[in-house]
Amino acid sequence: IHMAIQIVPKSEQAYGAFNGGEIVENKPIGFNREGGKLKAYSNLFYWAFAEARVDSTIGLHPHQGFEIMSFVLNGEIRHYDTAGKKWISLVTGDVQIIRSGSGISHAEFMAEGAQMFQIWFDPGLQTSIQKSASYNDYKKEEFENETVNGTEETFLVGPKGKIQMDSAGVEISRMKLPAGSAVIPATESEVLSVYVLQGSIQVQGEEVVKDDFILIQNEKTMEVESEQGAELFLVRTPGSLPYSTYGELMQQQM
Repeated sequence: IHMAIQIVPKSEQAYGAFNGGEIVENKPIGFNREGGKLKAYSNLFYWAFAEARVDSTIGLHPHQGFEIMSFVLNGEIRHYDTAGKKWISLVTGDVQIIRSGSGISHAEFMAEGAQMFQIWFDPGLQTSIQKSASYNDYKKEEFENETVNGTEETFLVGPKGKIQMDSAGVEISRMKLPAGSAVIPATESEVLSVYVLQGSIQVQGEEVVKDDFILIQNEKTMEVESEQGAELFLVRTPGSLPYSTYGELMQQQM
């Protein structure tokens, strides 16, 4: 039976580290070799939460095809790539997208205490690798937000979002829930992925805490309760895609 709401606690996620543990990661969606409960689905290929224990630099490395998004959750990160050829600073609330296309190399610096998501989307590699690479940085102030019934939502990608991406049907937002109960809308034609940034919520009677992840499919809504309030990061992606994903392309070659 296809579970409609799946909860993946931090302990069941993949784990990673850079530079001998200077940067540590828990990954709701890791690479196949990394273990972890979930693998790539919809046009979501990879999702990591990274935290720097000290100032640390991840050296220049290449990317191709995927759209790679960095969401700064706390502190400062700096970014260098072979298109811009300069270091760019991003701070809490800022977002960067790299449409890696036919290829780009970048390096990343994380200041001590910095926290970020890096999320990779699959825009359809057969077409994306034929495009030149491009990137955009977006400042926190550029994003629209609105408050309805005490719930504040900041729109990053989608009809009210500022970020332009090639991967179709993606909506990304941050949601601050007040204490009490709330209903998060979903549709049966989409996949809703939720990461708990702060606080805790109850979903179907189960306690879901900071750094836990929820995958919602074939549901019209997700009802949540929160005793103290919570902050969530929401990604909506299509239930079905009109192209083969990277994983499907690899299987076709075997």
